[in-house]
Amino acid sequence: MVPCALGSFQLRVWGNGVDFQPKLTQNSTCKYSSSHSQLFIQNEAVQEEETLPSIMSIIFLLVGILLSIGLQFTESTNLHFTCSDHISQVSVTFSTIGVCYGVLGNNLPSKQEVVDLYKSKGIGKMRIYYPDQEVLQALRGSNIELILGVTKETLSSLTDAGEATNWVQKYVTPYAQDVKIKYITVGNEIKPNDNEAQYIATAMQNIQNAISSANLQGQIKVSTAIDMTLIGNSYPPNAGVFTDQANSYIQPIINFLVKNGAPLLANVYPYFAYIGNKQSISLDYVLFKQQGNNEVGYNNIFDAMLDSVYAALEKVGGSNVKIVVSESGWPSKGGDSASIDNAATYYSNLINHIKNGTPKRPGAAIETYLFAMFDENQKTGATTEQHYGLFNPDKSPKYHVAQSGIELDTTRNITVILNMK
Repeated sequence: MVPCALGSFQLRVWGNGVDFQPKLTQNSTCKYSSSHSQLFIQNEAVQEEETLPSIMSIIFLLVGILLSIGLQFTESTNLHFTCSDHISQVSVTFSTIGVCYGVLGNNLPSKQEVVDLYKSKGIGKMRIYYPDQEVLQALRGSNIELILGVTKETLSSLTDAGEATNWVQKYVTPYAQDVKIKYITVGNEIKPNDNEAQYIATAMQNIQNAISSANLQGQIKVSTAIDMTLIGNSYPPNAGVFTDQANSYIQPIINFLVKNGAPLLANVYPYFAYIGNKQSISLDYVLFKQQGNNEVGYNNIFDAMLDSVYAALEKVGGSNVKIVVSESGWPSKGGDSASIDNAATYYSNLINHIKNGTPKRPGAAIETYLFAMFDENQKTGATTEQHYGLFNPDKSPKYHVAQSGIELDTTRNITVILNMK
């Protein structure tokens, strides 16, 4: 019998080792650090100090198990647990933040250095926009989950089943055993009136067939990434609907996603919504700083945008399709409202927010990829396009945690329930 003495703790772990030897005192803060890992424990409600070692040994064992199966703890790993008399249930849930890796710069680190930076910062998810074999090679054994992109120029060729098979055999099969390819995106932000739009659905099916032939359908999901221009009415969010032009384009894609249990990837940028309609949208609403909900139940535009896509999906038979936010970011310079302060606030608050889900999908953490890893000085278009990086090309962080509160590392929220009887 173990008396209930455990209230609520916050546990933060840096590194991938398991080496915990904290000394616990009643109602106190305990810190542990070594060259490989640091442990921070804040005891919020302890009633009987003498019972803590037994309970904490259970928690450390659980942490060790999670690490052994590849779960990477990082700068903000939160554990909350309750108890009564005997352990009968342990429930673990977690969500992660990924970062998009673009390469349109002439001053960026080597591919291996970039993968090493992801690992050192605990960033557990990466998105790349074409099958860069140097990156794929560097990712071997890294345990980093990957969104692998198909280039716009390749789409037409993948309407041929043989070419799709060749693509999978060249860029997927050789790496699948030790690179955690999670999604393949067949096209990025293809518009209904783009010439490439005619290829998407067929190319997706051919890639899916090739994945299945390689017996990788349980590991890899095939999808495409859309932007918000496909949504014709986004406010109120429940009225969200695909544009008339997008309907014929998106319907076979949604049918495919439903059939294969794959998510829809969506690039969601509150920044563009804001600068396009500043007279109606407040900066606080965009930066997750608004106090209280508006007339339709929202206190931030990110949720409203995402829920408008969910509403649109419901209207075309995609009620059960999950959305992965495959890009979201804020520029630090180069245009209207682009500043270090605004970008730092957006990234920090977005990371803290997504664990809660949206009003239409409450409690379900939103898989989200920040855009982007580095500033890219060769990107064309608006000047802001070159200034979305979380890191400078020399690998130094653009936003310091102490200054902005940003957790640049992958954030995982773990709930541990210890029911004691």
